[in-house]
Amino acid sequence: MNEEDHSEDGSVRLQNPHIREMEQDFLYHISLCSGAQDLQEMFSDVKFVCMGGTPRRMEKFAHFVEKELNIKLPTGAALCDISARSYRYSMYKIGPVISVSHGMGIPSLSILLHEMIKLMYHARCKDPIFLRLGTCGGIGIPAGSLVITEEAVDGRMRNYLELAVLGKLVQRPAILDKNLATELKLIADREITECQTFLWKKPCVLMIFMKGRVDWTELSAITQWMTKWHFSPIYIQKA
Repeated sequence: MNEEDHSEDGSVRLQNPHIREMEQDFLYHISLCSGAQDLQEMFSDVKFVCMGGTPRRMEKFAHFVEKELNIKLPTGAALCDISARSYRYSMYKIGPVISVSHGMGIPSLSILLHEMIKLMYHARCKDPIFLRLGTCGGIGIPAGSLVITEEAVDGRMRNYLELAVLGKLVQRPAILDKNLATELKLIADREITECQTFLWKKPCVLMIFMKGRVDWTELSAITQWMTKWHFSPIYIQKA
């Protein structure tokens, strides 16, 4: 999130004035509602929103956070999937951390981001940090490395996301917090010894098979062109 998306006190500020005028804001896909539930009471202490692909992975991460932060749940209490009734995403809260699945692909992640940002707004969270956890491919680095993304680019190596909105193309800048990336790299270098850590650019494409792979259903001249072009030194150097 950019600095302009925060108020002076650090709380999230939305650029859509209509949200403030709504009596109830239904966050359908995470099964929450600003009118029916006291979101500020439930989530105002959140400092980190950690997102990953699958429900199981994020459930395991929530238990990992519980152990690492030495959080003791009350007797008889257990971590539960807050968004279970949405049948879309799985979300857990443990202390100041939300662990939530985002599914696969840009559209699924986009839906979640919109609703999570609105949740942070309604809860009046101060300076929340959004992190995405997961696997990625890599060229020129050893397998098993830890990669911290310093810049996100699309399939044409542009640092913005291009969308068609009401028939018009709009560009949304993909700006990451470079200070946070640098801080994470310093922590990883100090605490993690079993693998190498890199600050790297990360491409994000619309679907997994259309990025130079040869194991998708359509094998055509364009597939051969993509394979040759995507793995050529000229293309990689554009990043």
